[in-house]
Amino acid sequence: MLHQPRSLFIGVTGASGSPYALRLVESVAATGCRIHLCLSDVAVQVVAYELRLSVEGRDAVTAAFLDAAHAASQTVVHLPAAFDATCSSGSSFPDAAVICPCSMSTASEIATGGTRTLIHRVGAVALKERKPLLIVPREMPLSSVSLRRLLELSEAGALVVPPMPSFHERPATLAELVDILVRKLLAELGFEPHREVPSAGAATARE
Repeated sequence: MLHQPRSLFIGVTGASGSPYALRLVESVAATGCRIHLCLSDVAVQVVAYELRLSVEGRDAVTAAFLDAAHAASQTVVHLPAAFDATCSSGSSFPDAAVICPCSMSTASEIATGGTRTLIHRVGAVALKERKPLLIVPREMPLSSVSLRRLLELSEAGALVVPPMPSFHERPATLAELVDILVRKLLAELGFEPHREVPSAGAATARE
């Protein structure tokens, strides 16, 4: 049985799915867990567009993102090229890592052992240290190449969690659809169920 993480790496790549990342950061922050956050270069652009943030540039977009998630005070922000970050080392690795959303380029890089960015490096370290690694691939349809890379990640120990909402919960809004995935991620990471955190912006975000 997993213990609730006290520290968590969250990597956000340039795949569509910024509302998932926002809600995940928001929900994790509400538990008091320390967050290590890294947005890829493309993610900065996608996050600003999908969440309708009226700012530009990495620093401004990241600040607006964390403000919307009410998570600035407990989040350490890392640049994609920050290979000296503590979370890139097995000896000081967070309790778990999530890449949400995860582009197929990032999934393929990790599956083949590449470490071009901090997100790739964290994925590689999580696998070698046998730490929980959740991959949220946000692309469709999936080619045979992508399916092989995801299988390789699964065989290496990662948990592949595609954003496939279950409609038996009868979601009525986009925010409720987003929450279905985020609750699943939190459960797989070992977070105990807690009171519902009001959504900061997923309901109005465009995927």
